Amino acid sequence: MQKFSSQLARYSRYAAPSRSFSSVKKIAVLPGDGLGPDVMAEGLKVLSAVEKKSGVKFETQEYAIGGAGWDACGDHFPADTKKGCEVADAILFGSVGGPVAEQDTPKWSNAEKNSLLGLRKTFDLAINLRPATVFNDLAALSPLRPDIIAKGVDLLVVRELVGGVYFGEHKTEGDKATDVMDYTVDQIKRPLEFAFEAAMIRSKKVTVVDKANVLDTSRLWRRVAEEMKGKYPDVELEYMYIDNAVMQIIKNPSHFDVVATENMFGDILSDAASVLPGSLGLMPSASLGGKGISMYEPIGGSAPELAGLDVANPIAQILSVALMLRYSFQMEEEAQMIERAVNSVLAEGKRTGDLAVGNEHVIGTKAMGDAIAEKIY
Repeated sequence: MQKFSSQLARYSRYAAPSRSFSSVKKIAVLPGDGLGPDVMAEGLKVLSAVEKKSGVKFETQEYAIGGAGWDACGDHFPADTKKGCEVADAILFGSVGGPVAEQDTPKWSNAEKNSLLGLRKTFDLAINLRPATVFNDLAALSPLRPDIIAKGVDLLVVRELVGGVYFGEHKTEGDKATDVMDYTVDQIKRPLEFAFEAAMIRSKKVTVVDKANVLDTSRLWRRVAEEMKGKYPDVELEYMYIDNAVMQIIKNPSHFDVVATENMFGDILSDAASVLPGSLGLMPSASLGGKGISMYEPIGGSAPELAGLDVANPIAQILSVALMLRYSFQMEEEAQMIERAVNSVLAEGKRTGDLAVGNEHVIGTKAMGDAIAEKIY
């Protein structure tokens, strides 16, 4: 059976450690909206089990973000939340966003943009990691054909997160709208260095995804990659246009090892890769910061219509806790402890609704969290 730990344990030595040298680890907890509080409760439940086992003290403090922030003070990214994150060693994030039909209301308009982009910019969360794999016990969930799965699916998308068109100038003047994409060499070097280093301890292949036949920014990415590859003679470097990459990541995912790309293309590619395991509820992510603080979150949405119904899959949130232990606190043993617990629970056949196939028994959010917490030993 494939292990969750096989995906990211190999990269922990490249993470920025937390700023605290105290035995007490301070965590800013941002449950957010919709299912965020539901799954966050289970993540903290598992963290508590780790605390009891390891003897390490975790100090958690909750802050409002997104729609919850708007309810608290009329701001999606409240000043108190920012201050709380600034004094924390890591940020554990849930989800933000409200009902689709209410996206034009003040509470929900730009809630995700103001919250997430605000956090990324404030804490220089420049390197986003999203692994994608198909696990043997859950292969039936994947939309891929069995012959494709048999070739092996184990890729890592390294996405630049604080540059590009998302952080460029945006304006509308009458019938004309403009969105500016720009990059500097230094912005490009950071994710590429991580990608090369990760490839050195994986399968030694980096695919830079771009649109260099059209965009000057993509040509700059290629230039920087070419300048850097000499430091990594054992790593195969290739380039692929974004349109082809989206097709190949579904058609032939075993072709990829480490994928490095700019912000918008990384958004597209990582979302495409997220369908490979068969459920967003299995996919954690890490956003590594340059200011001594990083953020960890599941990649799924807030699904407000399901909030409080005890039906959400908390595994991605729980695995995000494992990534936090690995990257921010260098607690590799405890991170693998969580990952082993998740694997053990899945091997026993425990499934939330999104993981169930046929007549498999379904358990709720809290029961899944309980089952995983009980396996922490």
